[in-house]
Amino acid sequence: MKIVLVGAGRVATQLGRALFEAGHDIVAVYSYHLSSAEQLTALVGGTATDNIGLLPDEADLFVVSVKDGVLEAVVAQLCEGRRGQTMVHTAGSMPMALFEGKAEHYGVLYPLQTFSKERRVDFSMTPIFIEASDASVQTLLHQVTSSISRQVSVLSTADRKYLHLAAVFACNFANHCYAMAATLLERHGVPFNVMLPLIDETARKVHELHPRDAQTGPAVRYDENVIGMQAQLLADLPDLQRLYLLLSESIHSTRTDNHQL
Repeated sequence: MKIVLVGAGRVATQLGRALFEAGHDIVAVYSYHLSSAEQLTALVGGTATDNIGLLPDEADLFVVSVKDGVLEAVVAQLCEGRRGQTMVHTAGSMPMALFEGKAEHYGVLYPLQTFSKERRVDFSMTPIFIEASDASVQTLLHQVTSSISRQVSVLSTADRKYLHLAAVFACNFANHCYAMAATLLERHGVPFNVMLPLIDETARKVHELHPRDAQTGPAVRYDENVIGMQAQLLADLPDLQRLYLLLSESIHSTRTDNHQL
């Protein structure tokens, strides 16, 4: 399948590599920064450009992976002269409807994963959620995504917004907690890598237990002595202290509500 990548950031880089390795033909890559497009074409082939107007007029699929804040503007530019082409974006929180009136065939291809340019991910184990404007686009999207992932599902814009929100809690907020733990340890000369076995075991447990059942620590039983003492240790970090108390209360109330069901 001939594919044009619009964007050369983290998602486009990892998705582009997966598509290329699955045998698809990446014919062109656009980026606002030409050097970024060139770096990606060095991995997946195709022509690099920083001018949307110089992208091919035709391809089997145009995949737009840019920041949410510029997505609508990029889509409007891309669709000029290419209205009949099939267009998709990869954003979890943006609606499929932003293509309406600009393209005839369109959809969403949302991989549920955290991406970095440097770190490869196993796309075969990455859930991909698709949405399509019509049956032909859905068939095309299922064909291309099934070539790189074993987990492909159809999901509406309304439900995908909540999926993305859940991912923020499970990934972004969890990683922020790792960063806060690293800050505390660094202040006392302890390397962050001592946390890795704990982090790994916590992640492994939720493969077997519901996250509520896997929860441990003083907040579950609301041990006020421990919570008060640890909150006091954060007296010189008021933002982190507030976060600690808020999370502790949330853990306790969630556990209590669950037991009352």
